[in-house]
Amino acid sequence: MRSLCAPMKAEGYTTLKIRYNWKKDDFKMEMMKQWEQDLDFSKYNKEFFVESILTDDVVYLNTRQVRGLYRKYDLEDYLDEILDLIRQGRHFGIECYYNDKYNIRFMCHQHSRKLGLHNRLHATLAGGIRRHDIAEDEKEVIIDGLNLGRGMSFKNVAGNLAFGGCKTTVQMDELDLDNMEIMGFLGFAIDSCRTMTGPDMNFPTEMADVENANFSMNYTSGPNSPLGETGKPTAYGVYVTMKQAAKFKYGSESLDGKTIALTGLGAVGWYLGGYLLQEDVKLYIADINEATAERFIAEHPDRGVEIVTVDEAMYMDVDILAPCAIGGIFYDDNIPQLKCDIIWGSANNQLRASSQEEEIRISRLLADRDILFQTEWWHNTAGVICGAQEYLEGENASYEKLTKVIDDTMPKQTWDNLTKAKELGITPCENVYRTCQDIIYGE
Repeated sequence: MRSLCAPMKAEGYTTLKIRYNWKKDDFKMEMMKQWEQDLDFSKYNKEFFVESILTDDVVYLNTRQVRGLYRKYDLEDYLDEILDLIRQGRHFGIECYYNDKYNIRFMCHQHSRKLGLHNRLHATLAGGIRRHDIAEDEKEVIIDGLNLGRGMSFKNVAGNLAFGGCKTTVQMDELDLDNMEIMGFLGFAIDSCRTMTGPDMNFPTEMADVENANFSMNYTSGPNSPLGETGKPTAYGVYVTMKQAAKFKYGSESLDGKTIALTGLGAVGWYLGGYLLQEDVKLYIADINEATAERFIAEHPDRGVEIVTVDEAMYMDVDILAPCAIGGIFYDDNIPQLKCDIIWGSANNQLRASSQEEEIRISRLLADRDILFQTEWWHNTAGVICGAQEYLEGENASYEKLTKVIDDTMPKQTWDNLTKAKELGITPCENVYRTCQDIIYGE
């Protein structure tokens, strides 16, 4: 299997940094032996720190030497493939730390630091950390990380947060929270990248609590954190922005009398359903696990909530369709079958598109049907705001403060986007991309 870490493993290197200047289309690379492979990372931030010199035998390779190393191992073409992915997305680069003892490939995919340059914090970047199996194709993992890192840049714009965007992927075996060497390494690597993060796919949320107690304060959103996990605030952000969508479409932000089909009763959808029932709505719910839907009704008795199948919910004649599960569900063939006025949910990547241009094209198909749609990362960003509040406020963080920040930020961001898009004669999807690109890539 091709891997950026293969030459590092073969020759004892630990660290790789790839940096791209999109204005000059110029790459620079650095590889180094930063520590000895017997270094005990359970001693991180106790006997050594991220700034410590960790070996008497430090070795540095410059850009030309790094390329030569990949050529030596017949991987120069693979390196160029990764560089081209970085170029296509105008990313800042990739920071990689390889732990040979536990065969851990840690990569922080860094899209833009611009928003975080002057925030006076250790972390200038923000984005989740997720685990992939060591056997997964590394290039696919990198593509996932780069795409999500770019998305985090945009989400941070949407949340008015002073952090650049990144995403961290870690290829390793299932995490053992009791292995302090591994936990220390993951704390060291995150701190080295100057990113604030929260556990994502295939990492337990308890990871953040262990890191906070022992190694790094740059992890957030653990079960014992002041604000807890992020599903509930994400749902609240979707709810308050949905009211702005209703105001834009119908002239009033009240949802009273509206029919709403909600698909997916997971970490976000469950709470969104509860918020919607604060108003006099007719709610239809769908989940692949019918027992979950039945449990939701049991917890909200006498509200007339009805269970439907996922397929039924998708094509119901309702005012609002709220997708909160899988993405890639709206595309050319099924858009003519939709019977809703507004699509407004938390699910990521709702349009079945492989590029920004394709996403904008599909959003125009929805607009042609007079269906109001705003790219979901503009209104599902309250979870990111939650992590930022915990990071900024520490033990002083509270749900009341978080709610105020969401209320002060997200409804206005959505209203401004919808009205600006109408003024320009473009879709809200297209306008959020224009807004983000102006902020991130503008002078």
